[in-house]
Amino acid sequence: MAIFSKIFGDENSRFLKRAFKVVGEINKLEPEYKKLSNEELKNKTQEFKQRLAKGETLNQILPEAFAVCREASVRTLGQRHFDVQLIGSMALHEGKIAEMRTGEGKTLMATLAMYLNTLEGKGVHLVTVNDYLARRDAVWMGQIYNALGLSVGCVNHDNSYLYDSLVTSDKRQETEDEIRDIQGGFKVVYEFLRPCKKNEAYGADITYGTNNEYGFDYLRDNLVHEVKDLSQRSREEGGWNFAIVDEVDSILIDEARTPLIISQPDEESGALYQKFARIVPKLNAEQDYTLDEKHRSAVLTQDGITKVEELLGVKNLYEEGTSNVPGGGIRLVHHLEQALRAQVLFKRDKDYIVKEGEVIIVDEFTGRLMPGRRYSEGLHQAIEAKEGVAVKRESRTVATITFQNYFRLYKKLAGMSGTAATSQEEFHKVYNLDVAVIPTHRPMVRKDEADLIYRSEKGKFQAVLRKVKELHEKGQPVLLGTGSIEKNEHLSGLLNQVGVPHKVLNAKNHEAEAQIIAQAGKTGAVTLATNIAGRGVDIILGGNPSSVEEAEKVRNVGGLFVLGTERHEARRIDNQLRGRAGRQGDHGESQFFVSLEDDLMRVFGGERIKNMMTRFNIPEDEAIKSSLVSRAIESAQTKIEGYHFDARQHVLEYDEVMNKHRDVVYKTRREFVSPEFKNKSKEKVLEILDAEIELAISSSISVESGQVDVSGILENLARIIPVDSVKPEIEKVEGDTIKITEALKDFVRKFYTEREKEIGEDQMHAIEKLVFLRILDELWMDHLDEMEHLRDSVGLRAYGQRDPLVEYKTEGHRMFKDFVSNMENQVAGLIFKIGNIQRQETSNMRQVQYNKSEDTSSGAKQTVSGEKIGRNDLCPCGSGKKYKKCHGQ
Repeated sequence: MAIFSKIFGDENSRFLKRAFKVVGEINKLEPEYKKLSNEELKNKTQEFKQRLAKGETLNQILPEAFAVCREASVRTLGQRHFDVQLIGSMALHEGKIAEMRTGEGKTLMATLAMYLNTLEGKGVHLVTVNDYLARRDAVWMGQIYNALGLSVGCVNHDNSYLYDSLVTSDKRQETEDEIRDIQGGFKVVYEFLRPCKKNEAYGADITYGTNNEYGFDYLRDNLVHEVKDLSQRSREEGGWNFAIVDEVDSILIDEARTPLIISQPDEESGALYQKFARIVPKLNAEQDYTLDEKHRSAVLTQDGITKVEELLGVKNLYEEGTSNVPGGGIRLVHHLEQALRAQVLFKRDKDYIVKEGEVIIVDEFTGRLMPGRRYSEGLHQAIEAKEGVAVKRESRTVATITFQNYFRLYKKLAGMSGTAATSQEEFHKVYNLDVAVIPTHRPMVRKDEADLIYRSEKGKFQAVLRKVKELHEKGQPVLLGTGSIEKNEHLSGLLNQVGVPHKVLNAKNHEAEAQIIAQAGKTGAVTLATNIAGRGVDIILGGNPSSVEEAEKVRNVGGLFVLGTERHEARRIDNQLRGRAGRQGDHGESQFFVSLEDDLMRVFGGERIKNMMTRFNIPEDEAIKSSLVSRAIESAQTKIEGYHFDARQHVLEYDEVMNKHRDVVYKTRREFVSPEFKNKSKEKVLEILDAEIELAISSSISVESGQVDVSGILENLARIIPVDSVKPEIEKVEGDTIKITEALKDFVRKFYTEREKEIGEDQMHAIEKLVFLRILDELWMDHLDEMEHLRDSVGLRAYGQRDPLVEYKTEGHRMFKDFVSNMENQVAGLIFKIGNIQRQETSNMRQVQYNKSEDTSSGAKQTVSGEKIGRNDLCPCGSGKKYKKCHGQ
């Protein structure tokens, strides 16, 4: 490869050579566009859109679009894109990651590619790491887009906004700070952001938001019951067209280990399992239910349904809104059916055992216990309730997705970072993203000193304190990087002891963080931060705002000094910290202080070097510089990065299985929610009923004689239609399966028509939509649980020389087929039993609250938890009463 690179040049060199030619074309247009009025410049946007509609491509109009956007930036922000920023934005447009050094202006650079791509009318998303940066950039860069006639939205956790151009400087008295903020300082003039509905923010030409919010909104959109409640655009409307991910290494790599999960409390479910575990033993065989041990099925009779309704105190078990359970009748029926199965079909010490308060399945073929495996669809919980042990899981997963699979929804994906090259293999393999290393605007003059190695952590911190005090006294600003909040606070205490004034950052407050980091370049400033704190805000020599005299004063003492107090597992994080100094050709220095007691050193040969330092009587607070140790550290970092890559790849391989299931379910669900489903629901229902009829007939044909068991057919269909009404017609055809099939299908269509006339066509369609959505959502939650349990247990199969991933794929495919079959089966059983719908006053998705756990190597999860219903809240059943009065709780 090295030989080919020497002959033909590497990919990055070829890209830069090509890009510099385009830069020449853009620069030639500058004098022409400077002559245009503001209105003429704005009209260029419509001109470009018309040319695209006539067949021109984005690449053909790129030079002109970039030149227009740059001119708009000069007029609104007073900032002209550098040539290297033009090149970086070309990389973004081509779906690459642009690696640009810290301070090179990535935020401004992205506007060019975003403007160009939004001309297609499909929307562009900019992904940031926190809400503050999303708001800041929407206001700051929004001025450019507004001048060009484009709308800008901003999506935050607690609110959504549109950039409002009506708030201008001639309508309000601006302070010096506010003027600077409009030009991209560390605060946001919030008057420029007008609160709006979330779908309005997503409907804007350009939308700024965080990775978490984009992902959670996608999941939430697949829980709504009405199109009007959708936030994001559908794919047909241009959704997931183009996204630029800022700090792409942080979002697509560091956070990729933690899936996004929406969960809801399941206390009601536990109580229901226990309630039905008490009710079902009161039912009598034959009279209240029929048992078919051959087919392992149990079906309630009409007497049994009446008895259960009396015991529950409800009028109609199948009717929505009448039960004392949020969610209505479908959920009651589900719990009842599982409780009945658990009671009469599954036997203790045969199908399962109870050991140490846990229900453990017995393998029906080997007779061995299967710890970790659970029956699906709530059956396991029903057995736990029957046996009087704890019903597991307090919450249920409603929806989940990994960042890898969410961001791969986009037709085109790009990213920006100062440190992407060290992870380019992962970016290419997982996201098909190549990294383009963009040259700096000015030569880099920062001094990167060799690491200093100390015997102990105590000695290292003593040396750090001496160095910081020395730099502070001569007026050189210092940025201290620590690997954890614990070390951050410990070092802060030590600095207080020696009387060094300092600011502390540990990623707890994004906005305060931005304000502090913006002043980290002041004369004599000491800023103590975790390694990732303050990203997205430039450290300007002399502070923000900075005078020429102040900046020169800091340059004369060496610029910003970045002092890392330990090496991180990933080289990227170390490079991010170094990159805080030396922006735009500024003077600066960086150095890492490492001790042999640091985690990375202990794991990688620290003892051998420690013994050497002890043998030569090197004091604790005296350092050595060793190229051998430095190489060993880098080698360890490379190995650890590879290990984490393999772990993330492993997570992704398993999630690929779920992703295929998710795509099918969400596509189906969108179909159910769409207005067009009203015209398709009848056809869908009859299709399912026909399939159930054919299944009932085929399963009632004797293998030995080929004779049809008419009573078996009617028994199988009793849960769907009133078989007494059709029985005479079936008996007339004397076992002819074709005629039986025709007779049953004709009866179903007549019965459907009568039902439709009885309750009204619109009400019938509403019932169909409700049944499809309720059953799909309930079974999807069960399927997510089932797949999680399968994944937990499938690893044990490696002991049997079977590939766990292959086993997971095979069983997952079978389970998904069962999921689809179960959904159709339940739809058929319920569609004629629901009498009417009481429309809920509350939204179908109650307000949710974030409960994000920290990212850990063990795979901690980021979740959104459903809000519990308070006693004084309105009851979700739609009665209009308070919950405590409606249900007497």
